[in-house]
Amino acid sequence: MRQPLDRIALISDVHGNLTALAAVLDDIDARGITRIFNLGDYVGKGPRGREVIDLCRERCEVNILGNWDDFLPDPDRSFDTPTKALAWWLAQLSPGQGEWLRALPFSHDFLMSGRRVRLFHASSDSVHHRVRFDHDEAEFLSMFANTPATGDGPEPTVVGYGDTHDSYYEVDRARRTLFNTGSVGNSMDDPTPVYVILEGVYGSDAEAPFSIQFVRVPYDVDAELAVAREMGMPEYAGYESEIRNGIYRGEMNEPGGPAYHRRPREDAPPASHGS
Repeated sequence: MRQPLDRIALISDVHGNLTALAAVLDDIDARGITRIFNLGDYVGKGPRGREVIDLCRERCEVNILGNWDDFLPDPDRSFDTPTKALAWWLAQLSPGQGEWLRALPFSHDFLMSGRRVRLFHASSDSVHHRVRFDHDEAEFLSMFANTPATGDGPEPTVVGYGDTHDSYYEVDRARRTLFNTGSVGNSMDDPTPVYVILEGVYGSDAEAPFSIQFVRVPYDVDAELAVAREMGMPEYAGYESEIRNGIYRGEMNEPGGPAYHRRPREDAPPASHGS
């Protein structure tokens, strides 16, 4: 008799969007999935980072460091946006939450159906080094490498990450699988929140059925925007552009307009408008 398959929900890049997170968690619960791993970026962009952190600490078995989680509460950070948005988002956090964020692990490794799975936020070497869906072969291979950030041990055959807010799935001829979870709270292009379900035999080094499923979950965007307005969140127009239309705020006023610029550029300042 075949061993029953386990399911893990992977969420990432909630970015203070509590309404989207609640909708995704409801969908996960409705599917009977109890194991949730979070790939980082709990805060920034949206208004309710404090509540997102509290809920993720309660519901997520694994929580991983994101780039916003690292730089927003950094006591040595001196940069802010002209609207003082970073100071506003930081002020929303409860005492100790910033320290909790910065102490999160960089990556998480486990076995599933004979595959070695590694999860991190952005890339194998840093939460601030971004790898896009249109990467080259060298970038693809670098995602499977051991680095000082990931530590030593067997290299993964499956890597999942977030950060870019663009979900995708890719496999090479060596059966290395790279996928991006997309974003729960700030999805680009299609603004509908997206998360991933991994299905297989958790903790097993024996070959068994294995699948990666992407799930889109609609939610009440107007309710989320109403909260942001009520709280007086800075950079509201950029937030509305992103969660209503999937258009990155850094591209709103650039030549060519939003219909031409669909995704964040690599040179967007990571401490101001990073994904």
